[in-house]
Amino acid sequence: MKLTRVLLRYAGLLVLPLAVLLFAQWPLRDVVQAYSRQTNDVAQIVFALYMAIAVSAASVNGTHLAALHSAHASPTLALRWKRWALLLCVGPWALFLLWATTPIVIESVRHWEKFSETLTPGYFLIKVALALLVMLVLMEALLQVLPRKESRP
Repeated sequence: MKLTRVLLRYAGLLVLPLAVLLFAQWPLRDVVQAYSRQTNDVAQIVFALYMAIAVSAASVNGTHLAALHSAHASPTLALRWKRWALLLCVGPWALFLLWATTPIVIESVRHWEKFSETLTPGYFLIKVALALLVMLVLMEALLQVLPRKESRP
């Protein structure tokens, strides 16, 4: 669990190259007059990966919507409710998405799918990010309900 938190924290650094790529589009389009579309393609990939990881990070940190519903319950009940709500509400959605999108993702990776407008390779990474999102959410939901060893101070 600690490793997951560390990975999620460092994945937040993806927002930095994303900001640079989004900012770079205007000078590239207006001054250089080239590569702004390719920059946008890379920014889409970084954004997809960032969001795939951010959803799990919100779950790990307890900042998703389930945290709002249990604000007035006792701490023990609220914690139990959040853990099971995550699995029961998000689990079926994640399993369905995994089932429905796996053939699409596999086909996209097999053909190294490109962005349709620029023909820049890498569009398949957006679909891989979808699979990553679903697997991370499902893994987090399962980890939440598994019994844990209590850590002693």
